[in-house]
Amino acid sequence: MKIYNVILSGGVGSRLWPLSRKQHPKQFLKLFSGKSLFELTAERNQKIVDQIMVVGNTDHIEWSKQLLNDISLPKKFITETAARNTAAAIAFAALAVDPDDILIITPSDHLIQNQDAYEKAIKEAVELAKKDFLVTFGVVPSKPETGYGYIEYEGKDVLSFREKPNTETAQEFLERGTFLWNSGMFCFKAGILLEELKKYQPEVFDKCSETWKTSENQCLDVDASLQIPSISIDYAVMERSKKIKVVPAHFRWNDLGSFESLYDYLRSTGHPIDENGNMVIGTEIFTAFVGLKDSILVYTSDALLILHKEKSQDVKKVYNQLEKYKSTLR
Repeated sequence: MKIYNVILSGGVGSRLWPLSRKQHPKQFLKLFSGKSLFELTAERNQKIVDQIMVVGNTDHIEWSKQLLNDISLPKKFITETAARNTAAAIAFAALAVDPDDILIITPSDHLIQNQDAYEKAIKEAVELAKKDFLVTFGVVPSKPETGYGYIEYEGKDVLSFREKPNTETAQEFLERGTFLWNSGMFCFKAGILLEELKKYQPEVFDKCSETWKTSENQCLDVDASLQIPSISIDYAVMERSKKIKVVPAHFRWNDLGSFESLYDYLRSTGHPIDENGNMVIGTEIFTAFVGLKDSILVYTSDALLILHKEKSQDVKKVYNQLEKYKSTLR
């Protein structure tokens, strides 16, 4: 039995546009003491796994290989030629190893602090995975966050999964104390995951298996890939399986999915703000905010974004418009 850290690296990070672009997504931005979230993810797991596996798209896989040069662990790279969501990405990782091997699934764009608490949670999850459970990690919430899904739990048992709530509902979840943020991190045996996928999403399982058989050098055939239904692992398996357990995690966790979360991180590291809480990202040009509070100006060489911090989830709408018109700015 081997333990793999499976790093999912296919996202665009559209809510961090214009810093994050299709060709330079947020997981590769060196915003964190000169390192990227992708590098920090691999470093965080290198002491507790036997191998690293990256599932990424054609544009980024070579980049991933370069960033992992300094890590001495054995590595596998699976190249997705068409994005088919997390159920397919994780299925390919499971098909690439032995059934009893344990996969620790981690997105490549999360910021996690407190390594000791992190390792404790991982070890707890591995022990549950050895008993054939599918384990999800739930982060103990520190505020009523509307940008995350939630897990209702009791002990290690999952009672329900909840969609991203409105502010009032998020506050209620926090007060009840029986809800965790859904981190998007998982741990399970490869074979058990595939069994459950076959049970609940047989078409996804069959199409992934067919695609895997036609892959060469772990690069997936594009035509076969496009036949796979696009569905998340949460909808496909985690919200339906009877083998789910949750590990309540006490490490500091942030998915860096919005400018509000990036603002909070940068502020904690001493990045300057003015007396009204306004922040500039990406330029040293003198900038003055008049009549504005808690606003962010984001500068790149070809785009400017100005937003109120609490509206940071809406940045995705800008990206979607650029995508719709196939803009070179996306």
